[in-house]
Amino acid sequence: MNVVEINHLTKYYGKERGIIDINFTVEEKEIFGFIGPNGAGKSTTLRTMLGLIYPTSGNAKIFGKDSIKDGPEIKKLIGYLPSEVFYYEKMRVIDLLNYSAGFYQIVPKRESKS
Repeated sequence: MNVVEINHLTKYYGKERGIIDINFTVEEKEIFGFIGPNGAGKSTTLRTMLGLIYPTSGNAKIFGKDSIKDGPEIKKLIGYLPSEVFYYEKMRVIDLLNYSAGFYQIVPKRESKS
């Protein structure tokens, strides 16, 4: 079973290229990663796959669900932490988790220290 299917995914920012005609699949239990220089399209591909930005053309499916049409459902199943993220100074990890969980009206579980 494919957990990720990317078909002809393209994203332009006005006249500027983001990504052009990307195609790939990731099968269940397969480990997959992106590697490349800044500006290669790694973040644009991920953000488009997750429905955080809309593609110019093409589509992405996660767990067989369309990243745009089924975006809210997909977002309940996966997490995404961008590499360039800026929050409040001295913000602790637990504060970030509580802040992020607030968007989904859930309370993060806290593991006990044994």
